Amino acid sequence: MELELRHLRTLVAVQDAGTITDAAIDLGLSQPAVSRSLAQLEQVLGVQLVARSSRELALTEAGARTYDAAVAALRAVAAVQDAASGVVPPLRVGFSWAAFGERTTVILRSWRQEHPEVPLELRRVDRRDAGLRRGAVDVAIIRGDFSDPLLQTVELAREGRMAAVAAGHLLAGRVEVRLDDLADETLALTPTTGTTTTGLWPSAHRPQRIVVVGNVDEWLASIAAGEAIGVTPAATAFQHPLPGVVYLPLVDAPDVPVQLAWPLHAPHPAVLALRDLLSRLLS
Repeated sequence: MELELRHLRTLVAVQDAGTITDAAIDLGLSQPAVSRSLAQLEQVLGVQLVARSSRELALTEAGARTYDAAVAALRAVAAVQDAASGVVPPLRVGFSWAAFGERTTVILRSWRQEHPEVPLELRRVDRRDAGLRRGAVDVAIIRGDFSDPLLQTVELAREGRMAAVAAGHLLAGRVEVRLDDLADETLALTPTTGTTTTGLWPSAHRPQRIVVVGNVDEWLASIAAGEAIGVTPAATAFQHPLPGVVYLPLVDAPDVPVQLAWPLHAPHPAVLALRDLLSRLLS
């Protein structure tokens, strides 16, 4: 048996999805087909790539190296296909939370005016890297600290933070709040995509009750229902207004870096043009 692209796609999907079941959904295959493809890849390479347990899958050391190489290979294959067609594909910009915030419309219109030959598509992907590692997007807006040896990153701006509370909350009438005002509250966290942890607070006085949610929609719902409060970059207040949720400036929390990230190998040909435009409009 020879190594095929489908084997690489399977490994990438399994790692990104976290389970065979979710990988099968992403690939449009049955669970047995995904398991067979993964086993075939291990047979071809002669190494164990995934450590299997009853609860989860985890890449072995060899699997992690192979995953990085597989992502780069699949991206390179896509670049070959684009080059052969002679058509510059749309520039897919991933985000997981608030896109470009209040500058989103201005940026989209400016890009259309300056680069009409390259459509720009915004895609929300509920992952920390906004789908960049697995090739779901060409470039990503990532908030918070982030680094990856296979990706190039540049900081575009820094954003203040906001507290989000239910409209009926005791703090809702405030002009601004401080971390200490929130330390006794139940805190909604999104570990996959969010920029907030309890480490934002001093160890002596920080939230002890946590509600874990999967994405910004669930985060907003829990806050609007009065189940928790949240802390978020300022762009959220513009991108995700919701009746029943009040955003308040959080004046003593550190700013959040806003980064642009793209692959080191075989990047989309319009990535640098986007970097330059964003640096100009967000500075």
